[in-house]
Amino acid sequence: MIGMPAPSLIHPTDDGLHCAEGGFHLDPWHPVERAVVTHAHSDHASPGCGSYLCSEECEPVLRLRIGAAASINAVPFGRNVDVGGVRVSLHPAGHILGSAQVRVERRLSTDAAAGPVGEVAVFTGDFKDVPDRTCTPFEPVRCHTLIMESTFALPVYRWPSQDSVFAEINAWWRANRDAGRTSLVFAYALGKAQRVLAGLDPSIGPIGAHGSVRRMNLGYAARGVALPKTRPAAGAAVKALQGVGLIVAPPSANGSTWARKLGGREGVSTAFVSGWMMVRGSRRRRAVDRGFVLSDHADWPGLLRAIDDSGAERVGVTHGFSDTLVRWLGQHGRDAYIVPSRYEGERTENDDPAPEPDDPRPAPEASP
Repeated sequence: MIGMPAPSLIHPTDDGLHCAEGGFHLDPWHPVERAVVTHAHSDHASPGCGSYLCSEECEPVLRLRIGAAASINAVPFGRNVDVGGVRVSLHPAGHILGSAQVRVERRLSTDAAAGPVGEVAVFTGDFKDVPDRTCTPFEPVRCHTLIMESTFALPVYRWPSQDSVFAEINAWWRANRDAGRTSLVFAYALGKAQRVLAGLDPSIGPIGAHGSVRRMNLGYAARGVALPKTRPAAGAAVKALQGVGLIVAPPSANGSTWARKLGGREGVSTAFVSGWMMVRGSRRRRAVDRGFVLSDHADWPGLLRAIDDSGAERVGVTHGFSDTLVRWLGQHGRDAYIVPSRYEGERTENDDPAPEPDDPRPAPEASP
């Protein structure tokens, strides 16, 4: 069915999802007093909140995004925290470093060791169920109500293996190097860029990165995530990259003065890395030479697996092709409903211009 849900622990408001019993918002759209944050992308982590609850893995990158002075309570995955009148725990979402699903539990008994569970609701945030080298893999969480993203909720979206995609990227880079061209890859500075870097073959040549990517790499290093060494893609360091290197930059740098300075004698070959590259015409709209299909969101089969594995009786769908997934679920006997969102997944996550690599200002950025 498409309509309003039965009463639940988590419900939509003008500030985003809200748990009234616990007195907190989940990934609020505006500053609120108490926020539970699934991950550090700018469309999920609003600056200016009174306090934040996030995973331990998320804390370094969240502080890079919202400021070192923010009041952040970082907890390990799976640890129960009493918030207001409910119990909250965070569980791996597999989207980017520190991304979490939020489990909210209302108990019939005030004794934590006694009494049956009254209701469990889970908000997935952004997630993918394909493991990668840069974050903790997704773990299904059992619940009564599942509220999930639907960024790629169309049957056409079925991801190729990431190993085959990395092989394509490295082969493209090698061919560019042999032709004396600089390889410039556009990938979101937080999450996608680090996943791309982790899949590169450093034996092909030197690797450079835009300043906003290198800044986010610091958060990954703080959590012990191994990434290849990158050179700053600015100033005199660019000369060592021209014609042989691969440079990772945010999509907002495409067509910028900075990007135009990167070409050596034979110029630059550009590529964009995103799940949207599966759709014909996306590469042309991005004005790049190559498109590589790699997403940090679940594809159509992944979304359906997550629903089945949760055992949810009700499914709320948000942040993407909500109507399509809700209609499909209703046709297959599921109690499903649309949860309003002000965002549309990867399509709006990175429209802010990025500063030049040597600009000390924070770079607004988010991922597909």
